[in-house]
Amino acid sequence: MITPLHKIEPITIRLARTPEEVLAAQELRYQVFYEEFGAKADPEAQRLKRDADPYDLVASHLIVVDNTASGPAPKIVGTYRVIEQEGADQVGGFYTSAEYDITPLHNCGLRMLELGRSCVLPEYRTRSVLQLLWQGIANFVVDNKIEVLFGCASFHGTDVSAISRQLAYLHHYHLAPPALRPRAREERYVEMNLHPKEPLDPREIINTLPPLIKGYLRTGCMVGEGAVIDEQFNTIDVCIVLQTDMLASQYKKHFKLQLPDELSGNTDDDVRSLFSRKKDA
Repeated sequence: MITPLHKIEPITIRLARTPEEVLAAQELRYQVFYEEFGAKADPEAQRLKRDADPYDLVASHLIVVDNTASGPAPKIVGTYRVIEQEGADQVGGFYTSAEYDITPLHNCGLRMLELGRSCVLPEYRTRSVLQLLWQGIANFVVDNKIEVLFGCASFHGTDVSAISRQLAYLHHYHLAPPALRPRAREERYVEMNLHPKEPLDPREIINTLPPLIKGYLRTGCMVGEGAVIDEQFNTIDVCIVLQTDMLASQYKKHFKLQLPDELSGNTDDDVRSLFSRKKDA
């Protein structure tokens, strides 16, 4: 794609066009996931200073570019990896399948897109860049006739007891219907139904959710059954699912996603953590 998917001058979002741009996106991911947030890198990743895996070869890479930066190559300040069914078929399945059984999504007959590997440099974690990322994804969805979005979203840390109420809230109020419900793989399954529904206060709990998860819920996202602990990245993951024709009307207008209400009043500091986890959908 030659033209930007969207732009907020002087920053644009578009698809990576060259292998060099994909390498730059991988280097950015390493900088954020490993150097900033302390994920455990294997020797090859440490040597190359890149976060890379076979899925990168079959993915499309959305990149956020600062056009004011000097130098021969574009300055990539954010990235988002998206994988369509055709790409996943070439590498034996989607990345999310390592944590979740996504058979219901395969069987639903809808065109799927996996979201992941989202990150932004700290100094660019602003509301305007967040808006740009959402709009870039929305344009990709429309251009490629995507009907279901899915991927993993994370809570920081691996102490389930610390977020037991949040997990129970997601289970009771946002569980996907069986026809679209991924399930955490048995060997990694973490129970989310940790509290009865009645004592939970949704208004209180939603304010304690990671901002990205709050935003996804506002658009109509649902969650799969069970959570997964990722020790390497020090996160507890949930599987997010969104059927695109169920998007709230305000997010579909002109095929653009607007900032969710939960985020629209936040300062730039409030959204700095949104795109700084390796698997967030």
